[in-house]
Amino acid sequence: MTTVDRTQVFLLPDLGEGLAEAEIVEWRVAVGDTVTVDQTVVEVETAKAVVDVPCPYAGRVVTLHGAAGETRPVGQPLITIAPLDGDGGEPAGHAAYREEERAGSGNVLIGYGTGHGGTGRRRRRPRLAIAPEPPAVTPAVAPAPAPGPVPAPAPAVAPAPSPVQAGASTPTAHPAVALALAPAAGTGTGSALVISPIVRRLAREHGIDPATLRGTGPGGVVRRADVEAALATPATPLAPAPRLAPVPTRPEPARSAGDEDLVIPLTGIRKAIADKLSRSRREIPEVTIWVDADATALVQTRRAINAATPDQPVSILALLARICLSGLRRFPQLNARVDTEGQRIVQSRGVHLGIAAQTDRGLVVPVLRDAQLLTTRELSVALAETTAAARAGALPPARLTGGTFTLNNYGVFGVDGSTPIINHPEAALLGVGRIVDKPWVVDGQLAVRKVTQLSLTFDHRVCDGAVAGGFLRHVADCVEQPALLVANV
Repeated sequence: MTTVDRTQVFLLPDLGEGLAEAEIVEWRVAVGDTVTVDQTVVEVETAKAVVDVPCPYAGRVVTLHGAAGETRPVGQPLITIAPLDGDGGEPAGHAAYREEERAGSGNVLIGYGTGHGGTGRRRRRPRLAIAPEPPAVTPAVAPAPAPGPVPAPAPAVAPAPSPVQAGASTPTAHPAVALALAPAAGTGTGSALVISPIVRRLAREHGIDPATLRGTGPGGVVRRADVEAALATPATPLAPAPRLAPVPTRPEPARSAGDEDLVIPLTGIRKAIADKLSRSRREIPEVTIWVDADATALVQTRRAINAATPDQPVSILALLARICLSGLRRFPQLNARVDTEGQRIVQSRGVHLGIAAQTDRGLVVPVLRDAQLLTTRELSVALAETTAAARAGALPPARLTGGTFTLNNYGVFGVDGSTPIINHPEAALLGVGRIVDKPWVVDGQLAVRKVTQLSLTFDHRVCDGAVAGGFLRHVADCVEQPALLVANV
């Protein structure tokens, strides 16, 4: 067979995780160089990481397919290798390993195999390093084992067992693989095959001994998926390897009974909240928009109302509720819900206003039915009574359902803004941040004003940005100029 007939082309391997291509970063060899099995020939970069790619063939480099900076698809030629013949400077012992080289090295890169993983008698040869590793985990060349006792008389001069004899019964793995993975002298024999530097590094970072894993790759090679499976499902090692020098571990600190993790069952109102918010996130394509508003006039209006009728005070929340009702009268698209089964949008005639209230048992949203029929003072009284009953746990279930729009005053927690989750099956929620002194431009002059941030989270299925923006702008205008409410009351 001619040299041309024996030319072997190494294809860019599957680098795992759905990656279809890789960019050549740097070639580690040049045309005419002699390479050995599992020698790193190129460094490539994928969307996940930079990877050293070892070649499964030995010989002379004939062609490099692609230049640095070029992107190569998986499965396309990467490098062409021509085996060296005996008269042309073939490396010592090369002929003895020609069978293994034709079969490939069995090497893997995050889940790809370059060999066939066949079984049979194979010769060992000196270890061929794939890539430099830190001293703590750098594999060492396994010394030839000393001859052991023999049950029958032996010749007067008995040669030491050769690597071939010592490994004659070793199945599947290529000798270069087995030697590359052998632990340092005096530490026993590893039972797992790990070729990829990334797999070894991943196992080392998570404190996993690869010898305790059962490889699912060709020839029992441990792949990245095997390490990740061990991380996801801790279990007793299937085949622990013997160790002469156990790794020292730091003793666990003494723990008292109060140091145990607190487990809280997801039941009752906590479970109801979790289910409702999870459903909202799954079903509603929500969008949040926001605007800063000068609330100085709103605060002054409330102060003037309470000064005139101190026995019937009005809260800021009641004024914000009145503003929301005004906005929903102008933009009824937001006072709605989506009927997914009937494939329709249902706009409610009445505004059943939900008020987010924090209680000792969790977040609840009591509802004021037909809130548009109440005056501002009636709204203030109803809000105070409803939130007090909610915190006391005295509201019946019927008062906690059926809302069509929610007002959330998260400013009471001292925060400026939020992107809240819509109270399913409603279509919108207005959030109000804290009212705080901030610099503000008034008539071209810088002044200190009472400023709040208003946010509207809405279901994009019921309306587009023009409607949502119009509603939020109307709310902000009424906050800045409460006199505008008079035209809508």
